[in-house]
Amino acid sequence: MTALTAAMIWLTVVNVIGLLPSRDHHWRAAYVMIALGVPLLVWLIWQSGVWRGLAFVLAAASVLRWPMRYAWRWLRKV
Repeated sequence: MTALTAAMIWLTVVNVIGLLPSRDHHWRAAYVMIALGVPLLVWLIWQSGVWRGLAFVLAAASVLRWPMRYAWRWLRKV
């Protein structure tokens, strides 16, 4: 399986999880998906290049927008 295929599967799974109801507003799933997505991003950049990696980051950020907003706020405070 190539990194690009794994990235597409990851994005599909994250979107499906986002559609399911959750009591904690998907935060536990977001932590797991981020933990799986970071090594996948490194693999994708290593195998397919920076531009596809950037496209993956943008697609992942659109799905995981609330963790990205909180991270951005935290970085601005530091």
